[in-house]
Amino acid sequence: MTRTVWVKADDTVGDWDDRRARITAALEAGADWVLVDEDDVERVRELGDINVAAFRTDGDVTLVDDIDDAESDDDNPSTQADAIVVGKDGEGDATIDLPEDFSGSADLSTLRRDGDLDRGAYVRILGKEYEHFAETAAEEADYTIVVGEDWTIIPLENLIARIGEETDLVAGVTSAEEAKTAFETLEIGSDAVLLDSDDPDEIRKTVEVRDEAARESLDLEYAEVLDVERAGSADRVCVDTGNLLEHDEGMLVGSMSRGLVFVHAETAESPYVASRPFRVNAGAVHAYIRTPDGGTKYLAGLQSGDEVQVVDTNGNTREAIVGRVKIEQRPMFRVALETENGDRVETLLQNAETIKVAAKEGRKAVTELEAGDEILLYYEDTARHFGEAVDESIIEK
Repeated sequence: MTRTVWVKADDTVGDWDDRRARITAALEAGADWVLVDEDDVERVRELGDINVAAFRTDGDVTLVDDIDDAESDDDNPSTQADAIVVGKDGEGDATIDLPEDFSGSADLSTLRRDGDLDRGAYVRILGKEYEHFAETAAEEADYTIVVGEDWTIIPLENLIARIGEETDLVAGVTSAEEAKTAFETLEIGSDAVLLDSDDPDEIRKTVEVRDEAARESLDLEYAEVLDVERAGSADRVCVDTGNLLEHDEGMLVGSMSRGLVFVHAETAESPYVASRPFRVNAGAVHAYIRTPDGGTKYLAGLQSGDEVQVVDTNGNTREAIVGRVKIEQRPMFRVALETENGDRVETLLQNAETIKVAAKEGRKAVTELEAGDEILLYYEDTARHFGEAVDESIIEK
């Protein structure tokens, strides 16, 4: 599941200066959406690139998908919203009494309008009838936003259990801590959170919670080194990221996709070269590297702007952006390993003291490896085709 963070920045949070501060904080933190009034859509576009959901108050807001059908006054894409949201100043927020016949409500009628391809419903949960209203709205809405007045009693569990995949459930929160709970409720969690906070730090922390919720945790294991031998020269790939890596972080690379060796980032000082905490000297061009979606890519296929998976020695993962790929001919070692289940895997690593792996006794240079050492790797007994796991027999040796 891909989690998203929305930041509330409509006229209920203050004047334009107040709203602009929230939107700017959302942009800088890496939030996915801002929820504004339709009159502010063009202003948001001027501030930066972010998905914009707009409360529909008079029915005139235009969607990006409706550009071809827009009137001449609305031809400027900067005035287009990515999604419309109904419910504010209506039945969704109790400005208008909720009708007994939900299917005949004005808010739901607006949701059903032809042409509104990305539609959202905003519902304050003020009682069981509003919970029922949210369920009914979810049948029509791409995004169902539910906000509880007292977050500790919001019936989020009920809505997660009852609302299917036809909508993205967005839970209203006021802090990163509440966002974490929303993402973890019933072990499924909401698809997104709508944060109502003026604090830039809270917005940033909420985005961090989103990222943590989406990340894998890998079970790394130790494999015994069977052999380390000189293998001549090959085209070696350094992966330079746009992110600083921590001392216990690296990447998973290998000649065989089922067994990827943990290679440390060059964060350690050396008598020969300065540390380069953005770099992993990953191996030869043919090798696989693990990506954030759980797939693999060839090192030769990486380019600036791609994402790679960063992992620490405990198996915690995050993503990093490739800033540069540096390929040069260098002398190599062939490292052969035996996994816990007796499988043999191999990889090529550069013959240099700055390339380090995670041994049982700690960080160890490839030039110091010898038979009998045990080093970290990620093993999964599966074949891959174009980087995707497949259920078929493939021999790699």
